Amino acid sequence: MNSLYETLLHEYGSPLYIYDQATLEATIQRITRAVPYPRTQFHFASVTNGNLALLQIFRQHGWGLHANTPGDVVLGLQAGFAPEQIVYSGSNLSREEMRQMLDWRIGTLNLDSLSQLETLCAVYQSDSTPRLGFRLNLPEITGDNRIGVSADELLKAGPLAARVGLKVSGIHFYRGTGTNVTTAFTDSIARVIEVGQSLPDWEYLDFGGGFGYPYREGQVGFSWEEFGAELSQQLLQFDRPINLIIEPGRAAVAQCGTLLARVVSVKWQGAKQIVGLDTSVANIAVLSVHGGTRRIRALNDTGTELSGTDLCGNTTYSRDYLGRNCQLPKLNIGDIVTIQDVGAYGYAMASHFLHRPRPAEVLIENGTHRLIRRRENYQVLLEQQI
Repeated sequence: MNSLYETLLHEYGSPLYIYDQATLEATIQRITRAVPYPRTQFHFASVTNGNLALLQIFRQHGWGLHANTPGDVVLGLQAGFAPEQIVYSGSNLSREEMRQMLDWRIGTLNLDSLSQLETLCAVYQSDSTPRLGFRLNLPEITGDNRIGVSADELLKAGPLAARVGLKVSGIHFYRGTGTNVTTAFTDSIARVIEVGQSLPDWEYLDFGGGFGYPYREGQVGFSWEEFGAELSQQLLQFDRPINLIIEPGRAAVAQCGTLLARVVSVKWQGAKQIVGLDTSVANIAVLSVHGGTRRIRALNDTGTELSGTDLCGNTTYSRDYLGRNCQLPKLNIGDIVTIQDVGAYGYAMASHFLHRPRPAEVLIENGTHRLIRRRENYQVLLEQQI
């Protein structure tokens, strides 16, 4: 693996996002098998990673796409998903954006307010009839949340939609962001189903995303098998079929991604090694929100561990730490460091903070590798300016 990383950095430059197709496909298959309910459709939440090559892998494995924004839809359509394979669950679309959703003929729209329903009704034309649902806001389960409607508002939505010939047939439930506690999901199933049964035209349950991933060593991860068994068991009790939608994001794609970086500076502060890398926190997710510090490995590991190593980015931002107090060997300029589990919210949240262009992306497949996104240069900082 070390020689492969050297080859990749030599050919594509550093820093570099790499994605392992075999790891991604194994995760897709595991999650798919974990939910035995026969009327289940998985939709990948592309907010976590919008690279077309990865989206096409999900499509090839029979998954649909889950979109949070019109931009997600653009990427999904470009990746080859049919409009009916796309579920939109978002908020605060303008009239023009809502009309665009209808023009794209997106198969399912999960709205988050009665106001958004009014916007939809204002631009609706009967030549495109999406499956319509609402995100459910249950404060007793999810706490304070700005998105979604209450159970009472859900019942008011039906008559409003009926004015233009639409019906509200689905509910979307989102438990939280990056939740690893399986019971947080399983304990809420009964209440969500109870609300669904109050919906006269209930046809589908979108049991959302928010499924976590264990970023830290020893952290207990979300149990897909436990969740799938419980959700299936409860849905199978009904005498009418309910279609089930599951929208994994980070749980599906986090593990397959690695950010490669080179050491460009080493200094010491007492017994602590301060290592400067040729990347920064601008190239990984906001750590306080999306999982905390990632696992980091040095490829020249000699087995000699230090009491602590801080890995710093190539900016003067005081919080530009990619890892703190890591147990790593003595490092030298030119050594390679791998930052693990960046497949989700890595490139997707990368920015031009402090005006550094973003890295390239490479896919490793069947023993080969290919470029799937070009490295930016400084021209990207100028090209839209007037």
